[in-house]
Amino acid sequence: MTRTLIHDVAAHSGETITIKGWLHKKRLLGGLNFITLRDRTGLAQSLIQDKDELEKLRGLHIGTVLSLTGMVVADERAPGGAELHDVKVEVLVPVTDEPPIEIDKPLEHKSENLDTLFEHRVIGLRNLQEAGVFKVQAAIKEAARQYLASQDFTEFNSPKLLPGATEGGAEVFKLDYFGKEATLAQSAQFYKQIMVGVFERAYEINPTYRAELSATTRHMTEFIQLDVEMGFVDFDELLNTTGGLLSSVASRVWDTNETELKKWNAQPVKLPEIIPRLALQEVHELYSKATGEDTRGEKDMRPDEERWVTEYAKKNLDSEAVFIVDWPASEMKFYHKKSESDPSLVERADLIFRGVEIATVSMRENRYDVLLQQLKDIAGGDPEADGFRYYLQAFRYGLPAHGGFGMGLERLTQKIIGLKNVKEATLFPRDINRLTP
Repeated sequence: MTRTLIHDVAAHSGETITIKGWLHKKRLLGGLNFITLRDRTGLAQSLIQDKDELEKLRGLHIGTVLSLTGMVVADERAPGGAELHDVKVEVLVPVTDEPPIEIDKPLEHKSENLDTLFEHRVIGLRNLQEAGVFKVQAAIKEAARQYLASQDFTEFNSPKLLPGATEGGAEVFKLDYFGKEATLAQSAQFYKQIMVGVFERAYEINPTYRAELSATTRHMTEFIQLDVEMGFVDFDELLNTTGGLLSSVASRVWDTNETELKKWNAQPVKLPEIIPRLALQEVHELYSKATGEDTRGEKDMRPDEERWVTEYAKKNLDSEAVFIVDWPASEMKFYHKKSESDPSLVERADLIFRGVEIATVSMRENRYDVLLQQLKDIAGGDPEADGFRYYLQAFRYGLPAHGGFGMGLERLTQKIIGLKNVKEATLFPRDINRLTP
């Protein structure tokens, strides 16, 4: 008999059908024995009264792969409003080992339980609530692609094996590459700028690697980054495009995945048409007055400031996101562009969303001679080194004014759902303590 997917069961009331999937739950109540089957579309309940059919399940555990054939009977108490009666059981793949965790109820996400959660991730992901996180994440990626396509961006993929730590810093993984030293890409920064010369507007969604020597709720050593770059743009348009992406994604994911979001008690995102902007030193002033913790004059934001400014923006600016602008040029990357009106500042912004920075946005220095000098002065880079000379070719042969941003997919997922740790929004997290599963 042709397989019927579980979400179509109710449409076959009064008919005999076959469903296939994993044993999700057993309730053996003497004369009334119910089992729940799971497939990619949801859960279906079946009533098994025949002792011979019930015997086929003896000694089998959750995860056993089954084929069930029975009559569809409408019942509003059952998942989906219908269940199978007079069921014939066929065991396709038996599971005789008891699973290490229960997947038919919400899994505990307290911080002290996360190691156990990740250790059994292979099985735990079969929990519908856990799987829902990654359905939402897939929807976020799709929504981002749809928005960027609507803005005439072209998707590309850049290599992750590089000849050196071109962006500087110690947060780099080194490896032997046939006798040469190579590194894993810290970002797609250089490649997406190069692609401005090809497509004008370009993006990729790919892994990024950082040797982060920290075990916090917001850092990992491998994560997925949405890297976006656009040419013939000024800083104002760049910020509006970044904000437009966040607004579009946050709205669309609620349209497509409301069921999964509600399982986590997620709240719809509150954003105005134009995301507000606050200067870094203005935030320091406001935060210092409000909390008594003096951050005035500091050149970055503390994590507690990011949380505070989110609440400030939500209460006073009617927005759960805010751009922090006017960053000091003394802290700039060599490829950043200084403000023409005030060279002590750089055309950069951090996008703070629900208490954490999810994107760094900046204009890039596109003048070849200025970029060359900044490479030498700020990064101490050799223009003839393999890590830089091909990048510089793009500028030597013409790149327009351009800018872009990198946005962490897992952080964005975490904040849209309302999870406490970015690792909860990661299929198989990698940090300083975990390289498995």
